Order: sequence, then structure tokens, then C-alpha cells
Amino acid sequence: MTVIVAGSVWVDPATRDQSVEAHQVIVRAARDYPGCLDCSISADPIDLGRVNIFEYWDSEETLNAWRAIAPQPDPPKTTIKSQSVFLHEVSASGPPFRS
Repeated sequence: MTVIVAGSVWVDPATRDQSVEAHQVIVRAARDYPGCLDCSISADPIDLGRVNIFEYWDSEETLNAWRAIAPQPDPPKTTIKSQSVFLHEVSASGPPFRS
């Protein structure tokens, strides 16, 4: 079963862009990892302290294997003030708009 990790974390707006940039190494490596269908860590266009997270994996097993070897950001992550990130098990997929 495919899984999605999605949500947002909130950091100090003064360090948000640096934090997103530091995570580029993780995003690049994840996208090259077998079983990663997509990965994105991006600055929110409206909330200056918000970082959006999206990961799409072919299975939870693949995600867990990735987490065991995933690189760390450089420099280390910005302190997370709060977060709302969840793992979703996908039971079906289809086009975003249905007739």
C-alpha cells in the first residue's frame, strides 16, 4: 500500500529559507531512492514561518528503510516551533477531478 507523509512545520521566519535550502540534499536523495514516488520540502508562499512537507512512497516498508539511511540536513535543521505532519495510507488513487 502506498503512503503519503504530508503536512507543515512552523519555524522562525528568519531561518525558514535557510532550513528549506538545507533540506535540498534530503529531497534530492529521496527522489533518487527506489520506491520514492515524490518528495518536496518547500517554503509556504503565504506564511513566512511555514514549511510544507510532502513525501509519496510505494510502501511504508520503503519509507522506513529510507528513514534508516536518510542524510541529515547541513546545517542542522532549524528548531521546529510546532508541526502538523501525518502519515496517510492510500487505498485508492485517481484523477483529481471526476466527471
